Amino acid sequence: MSTATKSVDVNVPISTVYNQWTQFEEFPKFMRDVESIRQLDDRHLHWTVKIAGVKREFDAEITEQHPEERIAWRSIEGVGQAGVVTFHKLDDATTRVTLQLEVEPEGMTEKIGEKAGVVSRAVEQDMEDFKEFIEARGMESGSWRGDVPREG
Repeated sequence: MSTATKSVDVNVPISTVYNQWTQFEEFPKFMRDVESIRQLDDRHLHWTVKIAGVKREFDAEITEQHPEERIAWRSIEGVGQAGVVTFHKLDDATTRVTLQLEVEPEGMTEKIGEKAGVVSRAVEQDMEDFKEFIEARGMESGSWRGDVPREG
């Protein structure tokens, strides 16, 4: 399992940052390897990604979500992936966003990529792109303020 963690401070209030992150279908605007995400219901997403030229599709479940605190998910079929994004208010206009992503490489190409730090670089780029995206907008494109309690 390859794990990558990246934090970025964005010059936008926490409510705006969190609200934008709940707009999963807009991830392709700042995540280069994500081709599309369809939100199926409050807890389920269908992802299409293309990594190193290999297209993969998988379903994921939101395992925990608390407004302005955290969103956690894990794949339920297909690609082995899990992640959590946390939000920390630094002041009224600045938010620290931390993404931790775990990916299970499949096949020789992905295993070589894991050793070369491909996942870490992708997470770092995605977070920098998110910072640019939300700061340029200055406002969220939508929001979902529901709470998904952690099961078990």
